[in-house]
This record gives sequence, C-alpha cells and structure tokens, in this order.
Amino acid sequence: MKRQYWFYLFFGLCSLLAASCGNNPKPMEVAAVAPAQPVMTEPFRFHKLIEVSPGQDYDVLSWGRGSKTTGSFIILHSDSAAKKYTTTTGDLDGDVVDVYNSDMDMDGNPEIIIQAKGTDTLNYTNIYAFEFTYGKAQKLDFPKLSKSQKQGYRGNDNFYIKDGQLYREFPIFSGSGKDTTRTTQKRLLQYGLHNNSFTVKQLSKDSTNVKTSKPVLNGSVKAVATEAKQASVKKTKRHTVEKKHKKRRRRRHVSDDEE
Repeated sequence: MKRQYWFYLFFGLCSLLAASCGNNPKPMEVAAVAPAQPVMTEPFRFHKLIEVSPGQDYDVLSWGRGSKTTGSFIILHSDSAAKKYTTTTGDLDGDVVDVYNSDMDMDGNPEIIIQAKGTDTLNYTNIYAFEFTYGKAQKLDFPKLSKSQKQGYRGNDNFYIKDGQLYREFPIFSGSGKDTTRTTQKRLLQYGLHNNSFTVKQLSKDSTNVKTSKPVLNGSVKAVATEAKQASVKKTKRHTVEKKHKKRRRRRHVSDDEE
C-alpha cells in the first residue's frame, strides 16, 4: 500500500512538473531604447566632434555663465598619433548653430568653421574660421556681405559644405520695418580660400538690387492717394502759370514806365 501511495505521489509530481514546463510563458520582448544624448551642463552650451582623419580630432565647444548671447568658444585638437594636444579659444557673439570642416584650398590643412547666430539687427550670422597647419591654428577673416549682397538680407542663413567648398544661402526680403515680407527669391554665395584669404562669388541669378517695395494699398486708399497726387500736380501747374503771368505783367509795367 505504501509503495502504491509513493508511486502515485511521484507520478503526480512529474505530471505537474511537465505541465508547468509546457505552459511556461515566453520571455517578454524588451524594446531597444536609444541611448539618451548627453545633456550639456553649465558652463558648456554646445559640443561637436569633428573627425578630420584617424587620430586627428577637433572638439568644438561653447561656454559661458550668466549670458546666453555672449561667451567663448574653444577648439580642442587631439593628435593621438603624435600625442599632441592643442587648444584654441576666442570670444563668441551669439549662439553656436553648427561647425563645419573643409579644405577649400586643397592644401591638406583642415579648416574649422564655427557658425553662430548673431543677436543684433545688422549682423545675423557670425563666422569664426581657422586653418590648422601642423597643429597650429591660424585665424581667417570671414568676409562681410557687400552692399549689393545685403539688399533684402534678414538672416535665416543656411551654410553647407559641398565638394570641399562652403556655400551660403538665404532668403531675400522686401520692404522695411513692419512692412518687411519674405519673397520667393534666394541668394546663393560660394566661398573659397586662396592664400589664407576668403573669396566669394554669387551663384544665384536673382537681382542683387532688390528695391524696397511700398506697402500695398487697397482700392479706396489707392483712389484717395491718386486723387491727392493729381491735385498736387494741378496745383503745381497753376502756380507755374501764375508765375508766368506775373512776369509778363512786370514787363508791361516796365515798358509803360519807360515810355
């Protein structure tokens, strides 16, 4: 009897074990979570790594406490092959938008170009450019927009590198003050480098002499303006005729006196 009892007990335990193994739930699939981007902590505001070539890295950062419109930038050049590390710094006006790497003069020396969004109403973009030769940075003076290139300029610059050259594109605006409107035209400039000096060429076929358009008037206002203009013209003509008559009268009086 005891043997039969232990047999049934053992058989029941095996059955339960088999059932539990067969009904085991599938492990939950955990969705892959993209690693969070590192958050810049004060006093740093911006960071971008430029890898020019294996072992040649440039970390570009902006930093500063107490102000969001001014500060400084720093370029950390790491030459891991030669185990040399250099630092380049400068004053910064505005917020860094992006950093570009190019070799516009094709001399094998990289140019690091920092684009910052200006804060005043006259200079919407500030460019800080350097050419690195054997680890030493040489500051490059970025050309300002000419008088013709400024016509209709209101910022919104788009910089990009293509075929080793730096391009700048921005929309053209018409009007001034509250009457400023954005047109469908865009101005495209191409920058090059020769003897450590920038060259600039306009590629777009838009008119560089964008005239300031007058505000559009509705029908009634336009009619009143037309009438006022016509009245002014008539008044001018009347004054001119009156002057001629006065001159003739004076001549007659002079001739009568002489007689």
